[in-house]
Amino acid sequence: MATANPIIATASKHDKLRQLGIISLNGMFDEMDAEGVLRQAVEDLLPGDIAMVSSFGADSAVLLHVVSRVDPSVPVYFLETGKHFPETLEYVEMLKSQLGLTNVIALHPDSTDLKRFDPEGTLWENDPDSCCHIRKTEPLEQVLEGFGGWVTGRKRFQTAERGVLPHFELTSDDRIKVNPLAYFTHADIDAYKVAHGLPDHPLYERGYKSIGCAPCTSAVAEGEDPRAGRWRGRDKRECGIHFDFNGSIAKPVSQSSLTLFKDGAFKADPWRVWADDDVVANVRYAHVPLSVFVENRDGFLASPHPVGLLVNPGEKVEDIAQDLGRFSSIAINFPAFTDGRGYSSARLLRERYGYEGELRAVGDVLTDQIPFMRRCGIDAFVVSSAPTRAALEKDALAEVSRYYQPVGSRAEIPAGTRPFLRRNPN
Repeated sequence: MATANPIIATASKHDKLRQLGIISLNGMFDEMDAEGVLRQAVEDLLPGDIAMVSSFGADSAVLLHVVSRVDPSVPVYFLETGKHFPETLEYVEMLKSQLGLTNVIALHPDSTDLKRFDPEGTLWENDPDSCCHIRKTEPLEQVLEGFGGWVTGRKRFQTAERGVLPHFELTSDDRIKVNPLAYFTHADIDAYKVAHGLPDHPLYERGYKSIGCAPCTSAVAEGEDPRAGRWRGRDKRECGIHFDFNGSIAKPVSQSSLTLFKDGAFKADPWRVWADDDVVANVRYAHVPLSVFVENRDGFLASPHPVGLLVNPGEKVEDIAQDLGRFSSIAINFPAFTDGRGYSSARLLRERYGYEGELRAVGDVLTDQIPFMRRCGIDAFVVSSAPTRAALEKDALAEVSRYYQPVGSRAEIPAGTRPFLRRNPN
């Protein structure tokens, strides 16, 4: 142990001796418990030169408790992105008090960057990597410049990319990253919490097993990967502050890869289609065929998870009228340009039954259809047609200036009608 530390402390950046020193440390501490790993880092490896970064998420209490046993004055940086759940902010104060942590510091994104790149606070919708960069990576990088190493709460079981996570890493910016919980299993986490009387995050019992910013975090089903609720529906697994280790980070979301058009832009789609092997009690963020919902109505109504509805041509929306409040999204299927039954379903949902949630068109969605779909109350479109996509991006859709059948959601006078002969309904 005494021969490894001087190598790490004095060698030049990334030379072979420094890298061998990290390998040596991992070999010596391979079976060491979390407190032993952290104590080595704080007291011997980087005394006075190490900080901890905590999300104060679902499992954070464990590592924070270990910190409190080793040295409660170690700087603990919390990335206050401005997008956290209120429950997370409450949890920060709870753990500070219960564990006696004396040096918890909130890091905020630069206000100038927010004003320039995310003035509406919606950057996470179309470019979550840039959002993470502004709200997490940049504030953290500026602080870590003053430390020789930092402590994280990452664990091997969380993702495939973390499956070979060591206790000690040498990062590209010449810092040592320490992962005391690398070898912990989910059962170890739970056992540690129980043994030390640690409180769960307030959202944990509601299905949030991995907790980050509110817009990019959802609950997970029983048996689902704990991190499945992070950036659900996106090709993204890390926020970016851990880029060094796994060597890959999701590229900024390409507009061409997004198929859901809503609120004037193409966006990442958290919803998927129902699969034959889905379990009613566990499914979430899936559009359930109307026939499947009717057949399993009691199970879907009992489930706490967000579900959507898929209405195919010929299906009667009146069969589920009393349950419309159960659906976070309803998809109307237009299987062919010549099949217009979906328009009637949309109008019934909006005008007769008063559905106010997302109403999307799926299937053969083409440019000429969209103005008519909008008139019927559809406000989102899943688009695969390149010409349709181009028209939406350029806001070059044709307007419907003449029509013979008015819709009930707006004041319309059909073509050929002489307004002065129409009776005043009042």
